[in-house]
Amino acid sequence: MKITMIGAGYVGLVSGACFADFGHEVTCVDKDPTKIDALLGGIMPIYEPGLEALVASNVAAGRLSFSTDVTAGVAGADAVFIAVGTPSRRGDGHADLSYVHAAAKEVGAAIAGDCVIVNKSTVPVGTGDEVERIVREAVGDTHRVAVVSNPEFLREGAAIGDFKRPDRIVIGSEDDWASDVMRQVYRPLFLNEAPILFTGRRTAELIKYAANAFLATKITFINEIADLCEAVGADVQDVSRGIGLDNRIGAKFLHAGPGYGGSCFPKDTLALLKTAQDNDVPMRIVESVVQVNDNRKRAMGRKIVNALGGDARGKKVALLGLTFKPNTDDMRDAPSLAIVQSLIDAGASVSAYDPEGMKVAADLLPDVTMADTAYAAVKDSDAVVIVTEWDAFRALDLAEIARLVRTKALVDLRNIYRRADVERHGFAYHGIGMP
Repeated sequence: MKITMIGAGYVGLVSGACFADFGHEVTCVDKDPTKIDALLGGIMPIYEPGLEALVASNVAAGRLSFSTDVTAGVAGADAVFIAVGTPSRRGDGHADLSYVHAAAKEVGAAIAGDCVIVNKSTVPVGTGDEVERIVREAVGDTHRVAVVSNPEFLREGAAIGDFKRPDRIVIGSEDDWASDVMRQVYRPLFLNEAPILFTGRRTAELIKYAANAFLATKITFINEIADLCEAVGADVQDVSRGIGLDNRIGAKFLHAGPGYGGSCFPKDTLALLKTAQDNDVPMRIVESVVQVNDNRKRAMGRKIVNALGGDARGKKVALLGLTFKPNTDDMRDAPSLAIVQSLIDAGASVSAYDPEGMKVAADLLPDVTMADTAYAAVKDSDAVVIVTEWDAFRALDLAEIARLVRTKALVDLRNIYRRADVERHGFAYHGIGMP
């Protein structure tokens, strides 16, 4: 089948490359000529393990191409996926749908045959109705068109595996013909017996928001349990294991830390709240999740100041990890942003090292000294802080770090070290949710 991706960002590029790897003919269209020129030269606009090789192999096979021309890209397509950004709108937190609506208008004007338009972007309930109105207004009765919702469930750092071996595929459709087209699009995964759920379009749109809000709630819940553990002398890691072994709860997203960030959970919880408010439906649990998570990030800064003896003035703090999670260069709503600001407000100087995120982080954190290695970052520091659980930080040479630092204090916001191993090298160890 011929598939067109409108948007060559994270979702569009990963999805397009994976569809091409299934054997489809895929064109990724993006209005940013710099991004398309980079992709044509084999340079990825994002860091995602395995993506560069996947793109290169499918470009070489002639199944994957890139363009800035919407009309040429859409011509002859069986399915056109809209995979553009839906950031939080300034001022009210609603999802900004201007890019989605603009894409729908351009796609409608470019359609030259029967076509299914697929909303891959995360959009509020009812967006598919508006996209269909925009497209039909442009197409008229000339061609058969239908709009479906096909939310993505990709984890940054594991996106290719998630796409090829999904927990489920959700397709929201109001048209039997469009559903049949989507079955053909995903046929390679049907053969692998990937679970597929056909629903109404509005239901599919809500599934994505409900899933992300629930996962954000699990993270926030275990973080509050971690605070209680510290107060009463319990260990949150054992609590997490104890409740996670219950199949009704599950172990995933029960790792205490500095709070969630990234491109999805912060904006999607806000957008869900705005949809609920517009429909006079209270969602007090999600409201609390958003508030608690926002407060937690700066609380981690205070935790670091306490590890410095309660006074950070004139002291140096070394942060290991800046991105919101490992295996990505994504700094959107990363806990490190609030942590750095709280440390600077307290009078500390900050150095940092991240394996992939420093190029993006440098513009967001101009007061932070970016180091070439973890060891360069910790030199002469008064506290070493694990912010992101990159594998590169799991086996640091603690003896070498003890030699380099000015004060032996390790604040482990991801609990990747054992207290005894750290204390053996003379460090004071400060974990999350521990006595």
